[in-house]
Amino acid sequence: MQAILDKLHLKPVNSGVCTGPDAWLETDAKPIVSYNPTTGEPIASVLPATAVAYHTAVATTQSSFHTWRTMPAPQRGQLVRDLGNALRNKLEPLGELISLEMGKIRAEGIGEVQEMIDICDFAVGLSRQLYGLTMHSERPGHRMYEQWHPLGPIGVITAFNFPAAVWSWNAALAAVCGDTVVWKPSELVPLTAVAIQHIANQVMAEHGVSGVFALTVGDRAVGELITNDHRLPLVSFTGSIRTGRTVSETVARRFGRTILELGGNNAIVVAADADLDLATRAILFGAVGTAGQRCTSTRRIIAHQSIANELTNRLAKAYQQVKIGDPLAEGTLMGPLSTATAVTAMQRALEQAKSEGGEIVVGGRTLPNVGPQFVEPTIVKMPGQTPIVCEETFAPILYIMEYDSLEDAMRLHNEVPQGLSSAIFTDSIRTAEAFLAATGSDCGIANVNIGTSGAEIGGAFGGEKETGGGRESGSDAWKAYMRRQTNTINWSKELPLAQGITFGE
Repeated sequence: MQAILDKLHLKPVNSGVCTGPDAWLETDAKPIVSYNPTTGEPIASVLPATAVAYHTAVATTQSSFHTWRTMPAPQRGQLVRDLGNALRNKLEPLGELISLEMGKIRAEGIGEVQEMIDICDFAVGLSRQLYGLTMHSERPGHRMYEQWHPLGPIGVITAFNFPAAVWSWNAALAAVCGDTVVWKPSELVPLTAVAIQHIANQVMAEHGVSGVFALTVGDRAVGELITNDHRLPLVSFTGSIRTGRTVSETVARRFGRTILELGGNNAIVVAADADLDLATRAILFGAVGTAGQRCTSTRRIIAHQSIANELTNRLAKAYQQVKIGDPLAEGTLMGPLSTATAVTAMQRALEQAKSEGGEIVVGGRTLPNVGPQFVEPTIVKMPGQTPIVCEETFAPILYIMEYDSLEDAMRLHNEVPQGLSSAIFTDSIRTAEAFLAATGSDCGIANVNIGTSGAEIGGAFGGEKETGGGRESGSDAWKAYMRRQTNTINWSKELPLAQGITFGE
């Protein structure tokens, strides 16, 4: 453990407020202790932001924005390119820190850092493609076009389950768009944020800038400072539906913008003609990966009644082969849940599922002999889509239901209030296209013959309904970080008015 901390310049006690190279702010706030969910033992601690320190950090990013926005976008992209290279140099220790602090297995921790690198590469290309449109004016001798300008300092609030990648989705895009970033990570994983800030500081120093990336570790109070801050025109929030609703209302009240990435209750429809080998592998990773603590984790299986039993048997056999233990150990496929509260929530959900007619096929137990927050991944066969199935439980619980017709499957699929990710397994092009049609999946992500879990770099990530409706990462998600301006230029010596209006002589 100590070797990982040393490689990332982490000390027993670390400042959690920083605005750039040599700009760590010390506070007298009570330290936030980061605990290893595998053992329950403390790793190190972070001094969180006070209100005074927070305002200092935001004032710095606001001042830096006035300079940063004037830098040509390709030049801003060069800084992000170097950020990606700096992350490459710290790929393994940073990935291992994520595993140590959050509990996902080593391969997933390193994969998360690789995702940061990939989004930096994407953003570098984007820095030369912040396109506007040219339109024909209805006035003779006029030209009309739109352009995009930097928006301002933005607030980014991230969740514990992806303590690094979600920051990069926002920070890399915001930076090439000309914005500066104030980051409040989850207080469950503050060390990962401090380590990333050290890397960002190195890159900022090499480019002779400061205040492009700032860090304000803290609890709910710091989050409320961000959502209420008129200096932050955009707040990107990843977290629960309940908190997201409050964030949305608070920011809207001051006419700010939000990007919301909230809950997911993701389903896979498995058709009668599905490749069950392919489906089993996809479901196993989607439901068990990150111990079911992804917003894109597979939580519901809607299987055709003709293959439901065979699929269930295949999954049960696969589940029994999942190695559970130390996420940094070779061969481990599932680590611990993040908190003791998550363990309790899982047990409560399973009890409710049984009371609603559910039958546990495999799993369901806690594993205190392995560690305080270890559980068995669980499959529950349900008689229908009961109230507990419609809830998102952030744990490795997979509900299996049967369907007869595709119309019945889509009804079950779309009845839940969340709308993030979805998938169907079928060899029928008609069935696949029906799933992707306007009458099909109502989610922001809809896949065919691939699982629900994972964000594809280049595609816009986000969902509908109670997922929040925001989009991050790929496609034209960059537009959320900029302001649009329409321009009309008169190159003639006349002054015609729109719609043929005559006003005076």
